[in-house]
Amino acid sequence: MIEELLTEAARNPWALTVLFALVLGDAFLVVIPGEAAVTAFGALSVSGGGPPLAAVIAVATVAAVAGDAACYLVGRTIGLERWRWMRAPRVRTALSWARARLERRAALVLFTARFIPFARLAVNLTAGATRIGAPRYLAIAASAAFAWALYQALIGALVAAILPGGPVVAVIVSVVLAVGIGLGIDAILARRLRGTRAE
Repeated sequence: MIEELLTEAARNPWALTVLFALVLGDAFLVVIPGEAAVTAFGALSVSGGGPPLAAVIAVATVAAVAGDAACYLVGRTIGLERWRWMRAPRVRTALSWARARLERRAALVLFTARFIPFARLAVNLTAGATRIGAPRYLAIAASAAFAWALYQALIGALVAAILPGGPVVAVIVSVVLAVGIGLGIDAILARRLRGTRAE
């Protein structure tokens, strides 16, 4: 029953539109499961007759670039202190961290931040506020978005290809794996941030 519903949802003409909306929203709100959606669609493309893997990667890439560019535009036009949530201590710490890193290695930080949900928001806002040139920013953001979409979708596709059990098992295992990798990266980043503050 669940397997049939999941397969039917993946075949729905609106499936890629939903994927686009989730990835776009994930650029602003880390609670929206953009990564998980790309991974799940990657698994469904192999095991459940979902949209082709190339389409999943293309839609996720375009949505990620659009979301990141919108954050950049907010930082460039509004700055980093206009709204109350921007002045919260945790957000201020993240924005300060992003500013310090962008001053030293802008391309590397912009690229890697795409893979780290909360850092992604802070880095893109700060990139706009510090007025990194738009052409340079968009070139880096586009290449990072493509690498991110490819990575997320391939995790799902590889799990679905290797693991028996149909689309439900493939989606669950691939999403858990992707979330676990994301949490591991977040933990490493948090440890490095604490070490930087202690210096």
